[in-house]
Amino acid sequence: MHSSASALTVAADGARAVQAALQYPGQIATLILPADTAWLEADRAAPALPKPAPAIASDEAIEQAASALKSGSKTMILIRGAALKERGLHAAGRIAATTGARIACDTFAPRCQRGAGRVEVERIPYFAEQIVEFMKGTQQLILVGASPPVSFFAYPNKPSWCTPGDCKILYLAHPHEDGTVALQALADAVKASRQPLHVGVSRKPGVPNGPLNPLTAGQVIAQYLPGGAIISDEGATAGGGVHRFAASIEPHDHLALTGGAIGQGIPVATGAAVACPDRKVVCLHGDGGAMYTLQALWTQARESLDVTTLIFANRSYAILNIELARVGAGEPGPKAFSMLDLHNPELDWVKLASGMGVEASRATSVEEFAGQFASAMKNRGPRLIEVVV
Repeated sequence: MHSSASALTVAADGARAVQAALQYPGQIATLILPADTAWLEADRAAPALPKPAPAIASDEAIEQAASALKSGSKTMILIRGAALKERGLHAAGRIAATTGARIACDTFAPRCQRGAGRVEVERIPYFAEQIVEFMKGTQQLILVGASPPVSFFAYPNKPSWCTPGDCKILYLAHPHEDGTVALQALADAVKASRQPLHVGVSRKPGVPNGPLNPLTAGQVIAQYLPGGAIISDEGATAGGGVHRFAASIEPHDHLALTGGAIGQGIPVATGAAVACPDRKVVCLHGDGGAMYTLQALWTQARESLDVTTLIFANRSYAILNIELARVGAGEPGPKAFSMLDLHNPELDWVKLASGMGVEASRATSVEEFAGQFASAMKNRGPRLIEVVV
């Protein structure tokens, strides 16, 4: 954080703020401008400062991880950050092909490149007991820009630390270090195969029959998602269907929500469309969380952004109902349950979106959703589909 002393320093201070924000792996820089800097004269624009480079993991860390992989112990490589892009995953896949190590990422990794031709990575489950089961038998955990997995919330009689107690933890690369380069160096150190393991094979699932639900909706999305798309995912309880097909559909970037927070899906999709105007952006969103930031739809209309927002309307804060049951609250009364219910009155997302200038429709069957989503993928501009599940 910095405060400019006068209009004469704003340009240089701005350049420093940009440089600070780009400090690997990325951070927030705050520049405070006194009001008079808006009208007082400045001298000139400031040149851009060099982009900070990430630190390089030490040779000792690479040697230690290579030795661990050669030991034959059951090993998981947990990856976060830029190493979840294609190059980092390719190196991890090569390591897996030679050593048998599992490749995993956090439940909500900020960005992961997925799809056919890319190395598939296992996602850590959401609930604590599921994480424990997922990690069961892991003797060594190699971290690449990540931390050991813990539960999102504290629960009575459920673990918070989810890594086996006797598991050896090694840091190949810390968050401020280049995880991709570290994985490539580790692949060389273990004389990894040239061909990676777990590469997704192109295979579209087709349009399903049956009722419209999270699984069939995910199958439709997988069928029609174009190559190079960006998915902003805050589908929560209803948006997981597409993950089943993530490794075999068109290559795409997946942007997850931040931990247990809700409300960022539509703004993140908006930002992605501004940053990548030539790519289709699809936002998966629950109806409860979308109410936090629905005004971003107006921005999409105002800027003609190519975002298709899918609102999974189950008329409930379903994830909060689950958490309420798991936290040991006993038997909540009707007033408590009513706080997590979206029926009184029901939200009308077609009208909400239309009122902000976004073309909108409602799908209550697989056939309706398939037709509407296919149309949205063929045409540009903001679109919203209320998917009633």
